[in-house]
Amino acid sequence: MRLYEFEGKELFRKFKIPVPEGRLASSSSEVEKIAAEWSEPIVLKSQVLTGGRGKVGGIRPVDNPHDAGAVAKQLFELKIRGFPVERLLVEPKLDVIKEMYLGVTIDRINYKVVLIASAEGGVDIEETAEKSPEKIVRRSFDIDEDLYRFDAVELAKDIGLQSRHLKDAAQIIMAVFELFKTYDAKLVEINPLVLTGTNTLIAADSRISLDDDALFRHPELTETGIKKRHEEGEMTPREQQANEWEIPYLDLDGDVGMFPGGAGFGIMGNDFIHYYGGRPANFMDSGGGPTPERLARMLVLLNENPNVKAIFGARFGGISRCDDFARGVIMFLREHGLSKPMVTRMTGNMWREGVRLFDQAKKENPELFRNFEFHGIETPIEEIARRAVTLARRQEALE
Repeated sequence: MRLYEFEGKELFRKFKIPVPEGRLASSSSEVEKIAAEWSEPIVLKSQVLTGGRGKVGGIRPVDNPHDAGAVAKQLFELKIRGFPVERLLVEPKLDVIKEMYLGVTIDRINYKVVLIASAEGGVDIEETAEKSPEKIVRRSFDIDEDLYRFDAVELAKDIGLQSRHLKDAAQIIMAVFELFKTYDAKLVEINPLVLTGTNTLIAADSRISLDDDALFRHPELTETGIKKRHEEGEMTPREQQANEWEIPYLDLDGDVGMFPGGAGFGIMGNDFIHYYGGRPANFMDSGGGPTPERLARMLVLLNENPNVKAIFGARFGGISRCDDFARGVIMFLREHGLSKPMVTRMTGNMWREGVRLFDQAKKENPELFRNFEFHGIETPIEEIARRAVTLARRQEALE
């Protein structure tokens, strides 16, 4: 899970990593007030959970404080990779002499913590890494290995810092490394780490991604408002609801609702839908051995999604039982009713019992099954995926 820049800088302050003074604003009038108080050139930085802000105009310097409100208004009207700008971080404009890069992340191939630095930072660091890899310095460590000051000093020398900056640079490098390990991070990055006209090293930006599965180990973060979220962008209302219900769920940009049995089957189902020309509206995982109540809640998320035109269901019974799958669907049909066409297939553990339950429920109340088709092992999964795409297109045409 990714942190906002202002949240990352709060952690930087905690670890004594120098950052600019900063104030958060949620309106152009707040920005005007801050600019009037400071009466100096400032920078307005859009707070969104995605990268590339600088390249699309999401970071704007303002040399005349009287212009701050107008520039802030433009930023609040901006969308960056589809994400609206709702808050701005206001900082004094730095006198930048040099931009560098510093980061700590995980080498997933070699199972190491890797410390990365470069004398060339800023918005083009990816291009530098691709075209001039020799300008990127890397040091690898075992997860339980410490970073010593002499290691940090050597790294600072390797990116060309002069002797008068080595002490401060080493302190920042060690602090970034400590922060990474303390908070179970996947990435801690300063880009750029700037050298100012007063020979001061300052973290001008922050990017921190934490392992959300380890968030329970750090209750002090949740107390400051840092809660489980996506790597990019805020959770949608449905994702928030699913999180409360402890259902793994992710909204996508398609129109076929995905109601799978298990994460692997869900991924395969998404591939099938793409193959037959459809677009999944979500990713979802029921988990092993889900209760009928959990399955019914999963269907609530899909049936109430206005983007969903049809629902594709697939249950391969292993640990999970197909009769429980059927009970969950029937529970949903009786309690909520199905407003979208849905086609589903069951096979594996207790699939015949699942089909029998559907048959019985349909005889008792056929109206509930007006939008619902169910199949057993005799129908290939490919046919179910193709049918779901056809139903979605038909529904879209009717609307």
